[in-house]
Amino acid sequence: MIGILKKVFDVNQRQIKRMQKTVEQIDALESSIKPLTDEQLKGKTLEFKERLTKGETVDDLLPEAFAVVREAATRVLGMRPYGVQLMGGIALHEGNISEMKTGEGKTLTSTLPVYLNALTGKGVHVVTVNEYLAQRDASEMGQLHEFLGLTVGINLNSMSREEKQEAYAADITYSTNNELGFDYLRDNMVLYKEQCVQRPLHFAIIDEVDSILVDEARTPLIISGQAQKSTELYMFANAFVRTLENEKDYSFDVKTKNVMLTEDGITKAEKAFHIENLFDLKHVALLHHINQGLRAHVVMHRDTDYVVQEGEIVIVDQFTGRLMKGRRYSEGLHQAIEAKEGVEIQNESMTLATITFQNYFRMYEKLSGMTGTAKTEEEEFRNIYNMNVIVIPTNKPIIRDDRADLIFKSMEGKFNAVVEDIVNRHKKGQPVLVGTVAIETSELISKMLTRKGVRHNILNAKNHAREADIIAEAGMKGAVTIATNMAGRGTDIKLGDDVKNVGLAVIGTERHESRRIDNQLRGRAGRQGDPGVTQFYLSMEDELMRRFGSDNMKAMMDRLGMDDSQPIESKMVSRAVESAQKRVEGNNYDARKQLLQYDDVLRQQREVIYKQRQEVMESDNLRGIIEGMMKSTVERAVALHTQEEIEEDWNIKGLVDYLNTNLLQDGDVKEEELRRLAPEEMSEPIIAKLIERYNEKEKLMPEEQMREFEKVVVFRVVDTKWTEHIDAMDHLREGIHLRAYGQIDPLREYQMEGFAMFESMVASIEEEISRYIMKAEIEQNLERQEVVQGEAVHPSSDGEEAKKKPVVKGDQVGRNDLCKCGSGKKYKNCCGIVQ
Repeated sequence: MIGILKKVFDVNQRQIKRMQKTVEQIDALESSIKPLTDEQLKGKTLEFKERLTKGETVDDLLPEAFAVVREAATRVLGMRPYGVQLMGGIALHEGNISEMKTGEGKTLTSTLPVYLNALTGKGVHVVTVNEYLAQRDASEMGQLHEFLGLTVGINLNSMSREEKQEAYAADITYSTNNELGFDYLRDNMVLYKEQCVQRPLHFAIIDEVDSILVDEARTPLIISGQAQKSTELYMFANAFVRTLENEKDYSFDVKTKNVMLTEDGITKAEKAFHIENLFDLKHVALLHHINQGLRAHVVMHRDTDYVVQEGEIVIVDQFTGRLMKGRRYSEGLHQAIEAKEGVEIQNESMTLATITFQNYFRMYEKLSGMTGTAKTEEEEFRNIYNMNVIVIPTNKPIIRDDRADLIFKSMEGKFNAVVEDIVNRHKKGQPVLVGTVAIETSELISKMLTRKGVRHNILNAKNHAREADIIAEAGMKGAVTIATNMAGRGTDIKLGDDVKNVGLAVIGTERHESRRIDNQLRGRAGRQGDPGVTQFYLSMEDELMRRFGSDNMKAMMDRLGMDDSQPIESKMVSRAVESAQKRVEGNNYDARKQLLQYDDVLRQQREVIYKQRQEVMESDNLRGIIEGMMKSTVERAVALHTQEEIEEDWNIKGLVDYLNTNLLQDGDVKEEELRRLAPEEMSEPIIAKLIERYNEKEKLMPEEQMREFEKVVVFRVVDTKWTEHIDAMDHLREGIHLRAYGQIDPLREYQMEGFAMFESMVASIEEEISRYIMKAEIEQNLERQEVVQGEAVHPSSDGEEAKKKPVVKGDQVGRNDLCKCGSGKKYKNCCGIVQ
């Protein structure tokens, strides 16, 4: 009965049935496509493009276009897409995620919707996790697209602007997710429209979509510039942190990875640095450095979170185990680790532009993705990206043997059993892949195997240069490969002919906190209907087990007198592990969802600024826009100086001083003239005088030079204010959670204050542009310049980024005093708004 109900309500099954009908249509066209000559087959591309211009849609063309690609793939690549691959292609074209198991040919599947959507001429982006895969797919699949008359480009980090422009102008562009995001940010920092490289974002197919849109969703892409900071404080904080004792001077929560000073620790710090109160406002920087030093020593572990290589700290990707060269933890954590490890401390950086992958990929008109493991995150894909996960059937049935977990009392017992299992399988010639979650585990197993005389390869962040070679050998007779966090996704492990009947054995040394990563490891065995076996070994001392209460279980094993070499196979424990994983996944999803809600505030602001910046860049004459800014600036100044109800309290002198200092010349506006007018009448004569002065300025130089002067001023002011605003929003976000204690919703507060700060920034931009236009001396050889030279960086990927402390200005000004910036406004209505 349950089975019948499941079939009735199984949405996935219904989708597969629907797509099967389209596959039958494609099959039916084969007889008319097969006899075509190569030239006639290529001619189909032009025919399709013409049909699109006459009103047909890509959906109308799908069956015929897929049939053409299938025939071309057979001729060019010697590979004919199976029916299930056609289904995968249909799902991708419809903007969904195709879940296709390892070895089912995802790369070939993608060529079908890529070709179809490239016919529109708007560009298709094929996104991969690294440049090796982008180059491999572009050269292999590119042959097929070029045979059919489409252009193919590849976008690499090392390319010049001209090469990138060429790559993006192609019908199909292969690129990594990082490079796409950084190019978008850089395009919105350029000063001339000819420097932009990207076209409007039309359609993207993301390979390993779960890795990019889930695992890396919380990692912002950042373009940063140097902010000069003293390195001495890091040294002092590091020396101090080394003297602290756990539990006594600081407390550490394993689950949340939070670390903080206790009362004893605070007293110790005050004595060490000869200060009265560590939490005094003037010691904000010191407290920040001590907290980062604590995180560096207690939370971050060498060879797990980072490695030391050639005198530099290099982050290890927690999901793939790869080294993330060039990426730095933000907000001083990286410098604190540098101090801990005794390497050279590099300068902190300031953020010039930032975006998360979530928000970058949501800008595409249509988005789709492929992976072997997405079903566990289906809700997230649907809610955040509006993509359904469609599980595509395998071409041949899976006959892999997934065995129940074996649970040991201690890590020592577990590792002994793992090594014994590897040795036994190695003797029989069966290839073995061992999955670990940390570099140190892979090195421990490697030492144990060496002692047993078993030859093996290690695949982890320290030697990923040989990754493809190691993976290629991993399916050979007697091969033993140890891989950290399944580095090497995207490359199949193909079995040697002499082991086809036994298949690959996959051994997991502990459960990852995400079921998806475990499933990826499992999926390395039993590809394309091959035999294979998977077995996970766990211990009560594993991190996942410890985090979710394995103490009771361990005590029970002790009572039963079980020794280290005796495993238990318990459905109850396996269920407990799975529920622990679900809990962690749920927490991580909530964190990503919350990040998106916060990031949406900055996204809306970013879109406004970037859109206006684009308009400025494309406009030939900014005079109208600048006059509008001047009008707003004058109206705000008038309103500010005449806000009191009693006329005698209006500060007309302050208004005149402000106007003469910032916009006009002495004597242009007189106090007695303004006193005769109502506030709503004051702006008109002031603006008229401003325009008169503007016209005089225009006569001093050729029009072309004046127009360029306007652009120089606008770019300089907007870019400076925007980077300061990003920094201020960062500070606001880090401090906003403290307000949750006052029964206030921090997200709502962040939205409201973020909006107020944005409005304040816009007002400040308008005022400063007006001031520069009216007051600046115009140089003969004007040139647009970048405010700060930016570089692409990728900060912490663990989502546990360091907390920024608010910037506190030393010189305190009373709320009702005149602001020190010289605006003539009260502090509370001027610079005090943002504080």
